[in-house]
Amino acid sequence: MKITAIETFAVHLQRDQPAAKGLAGSPNALMGEGHYRWSQDYPCLYSTRIESALVKVTLDNGVSGWGEAQAPLAPEVACTIIESLLRPVLVGQPFTGAPAEIAAIWERMYATMRVRGQTGGFMLDAMSGIDLALWDLAGKLAGQPVCKLVAPHAPAVVPGYLSGVAGDSTATRVVFAKEHFERGIRLFKLYFESDWTALIDLIDALQLDLGPEAQFAIDALWHLKSTSDARELDTRQVAWLECPWMPEETAAHLELARSIRTPLALGESYRTLRELGPYLESKAIGWVQPDLGRSGFTESLRIAAAAAHAGVSAVPHLSIALGPQIAAAIHFAAAAENCNLCEFNPRVLETANRFLKQPIVFTGSGYEVPTGAGWGIELDEAALQPFARPN
Repeated sequence: MKITAIETFAVHLQRDQPAAKGLAGSPNALMGEGHYRWSQDYPCLYSTRIESALVKVTLDNGVSGWGEAQAPLAPEVACTIIESLLRPVLVGQPFTGAPAEIAAIWERMYATMRVRGQTGGFMLDAMSGIDLALWDLAGKLAGQPVCKLVAPHAPAVVPGYLSGVAGDSTATRVVFAKEHFERGIRLFKLYFESDWTALIDLIDALQLDLGPEAQFAIDALWHLKSTSDARELDTRQVAWLECPWMPEETAAHLELARSIRTPLALGESYRTLRELGPYLESKAIGWVQPDLGRSGFTESLRIAAAAAHAGVSAVPHLSIALGPQIAAAIHFAAAAENCNLCEFNPRVLETANRFLKQPIVFTGSGYEVPTGAGWGIELDEAALQPFARPN
């Protein structure tokens, strides 16, 4: 068999921006006009829409696999990289679906722009979209779910944790969290906006209402104010502190890890094991968070294996995403030996399911691992067509 076609689709979906406040992909008020706006508190741009880059790889036997690049802004960039750089070196290549073969293709893609910026950013995102599509194909050719190709005894359900607690006040956020607690969620991610005292008060209010079973993960979104603020988490039931300093500030992260008891969680902005090496080698983090739309399934498995060797737990980062990326994160969580959680955003999942012929199921406390071949999902291309611009 050979790869005969690689197609890309830049997706733009409308989003209820006020309702998304406090949740993944847009946890803060946005300022300005147009679709790309500055966050009120975080030093980066966000989109008012849900955006993603879908990838479809087809073999000469007619079988197709779907992937997705993490592209919360400008999905056309990842699509162009695939069309201009990666498709020409992959179309016509033999493909049998062997995991070692996919790993070799990953290295081939990585080498296309060696010493020209191939180590991160849009380049790795584009590679990841193709990588996910190839794993989908591998599962379909084998007649197995992807997770079973890696871990034959993978579980049928992966526990979830709630990514963000929506609401415009502490009282409404407590109500939102309690609804999910009663369905079985026990870990809640909270985002730091601009007022650390208000965040601590929210943790305490949630703990008081939900009781000792509830735990929290704090995402500082790269703008923690001080180490002393972080120490306030040490006396609370906080599973991890995520993304405290800017991602390029390695030394500051290593020093913070030595200064507090709360484990650090990093990974969403680091696309390769090479980038995460200093944190794993020094055992400075308690959790590693590969994003399947940025690292692909291949590199995410490598990261998880290295983390397991270092005694570090893995949990996939899952923000703005459609079906292929969500399904890949679920399969990763089921396959990686040191992972037993997957991020859950109810509104993101609801949006993704609009474009799947059979929905991804969240039971209230966890994801059902799709049982079909490959990712176990089937995209509804007709439903996607009005929102997906083919390149």
